[in-house]
Amino acid sequence: MQVLVRDNNIDQALRVLKRKLQREGIMREVKRHTAYEKPSERRIREKATAVRRARKAALKQARHEGLIAAPRPKSRPLRAGSGGAAR
Repeated sequence: MQVLVRDNNIDQALRVLKRKLQREGIMREVKRHTAYEKPSERRIREKATAVRRARKAALKQARHEGLIAAPRPKSRPLRAGSGGAAR
């Protein structure tokens, strides 16, 4: 993973790095490995993630089959100077 530092702006580079690490899930892994996790806690955590994954798959399948309406796209407010507003 690489982060470019532009104009010696280390603060911005750190923000970009943290965002990339969070997106990859590395921070979650590091936090998980800092302390010992009991096997019973590990089973509970893994079961919860499996349930979440199954619910998400079922929801996606139901949307694909037309049983559930797809979510509406969020409408974005027009920004000043974008040229979309009537004059």
